[in-house]
Amino acid sequence: MIIMNKAKAIFSWSGGKDSAYCLYKVLKEGMFDVKYLLTTVNGKFKRVSVHGVREELLDKQAASIGIPLLKVLVTEGTNEEYEKQMEMVLLQAKSEGIEQVIFGDIFLEDLRVYRENNLAKIGMKGIFPLWKMNTTMLINEFIHGQFKTVICCTNDGYLGKEWLGREINTSFITELPATVDPCGENGEYHTFCYDGPLFKNKTGFTVGEKIYKPLEIKTNNVDALPAKVTTNGFWFCDLLPAAT
Repeated sequence: MIIMNKAKAIFSWSGGKDSAYCLYKVLKEGMFDVKYLLTTVNGKFKRVSVHGVREELLDKQAASIGIPLLKVLVTEGTNEEYEKQMEMVLLQAKSEGIEQVIFGDIFLEDLRVYRENNLAKIGMKGIFPLWKMNTTMLINEFIHGQFKTVICCTNDGYLGKEWLGREINTSFITELPATVDPCGENGEYHTFCYDGPLFKNKTGFTVGEKIYKPLEIKTNNVDALPAKVTTNGFWFCDLLPAAT
């Protein structure tokens, strides 16, 4: 019997719940040979773009998963810079025979088109394993799968400061306002996943300062922007690496 080699791929990794669940699904079902995790990091502040999680925690996540991490470093926060840096990193991966990039996006059409158009420019293809899946079902599968995650950022058009640092569990889902998608797919909230079946070890942390940052639009990247409400800014929870 001839066994076909699985296609090589990069996984777009934000460090949050959708990334964690999607990667777990991809690896469990043997869909692709995932060679790298890919994350955009603000090189000035040493934090994951949009989520605001410290780079040190990102590194610990990747080490616990056991897949090498590729970082797209940005400082200006513009689309032009982001696309230029992303293209450079992806072309390097393509030179290694990798032509697929996997995303955990669920239903934002504009975001998918944006990703696919940019990948097409360099002859790569986007893969979306969670596409159009029911978000209530997904969040319940995530919780029942024993993943552990906390809220690290909220869009003030949907959720306030009091939601920061909360665990995603059944109580969290029950208490969400009706305007909020269960998975936060409209950018209502972002998360940091620190434990679960994807990880070899728990990523320890403590909850630090909670900070509000008014919205300054420098990019049309729909990862960060709200879809249905007026947003004045974002609340961020500084997660501090636990002492080892």
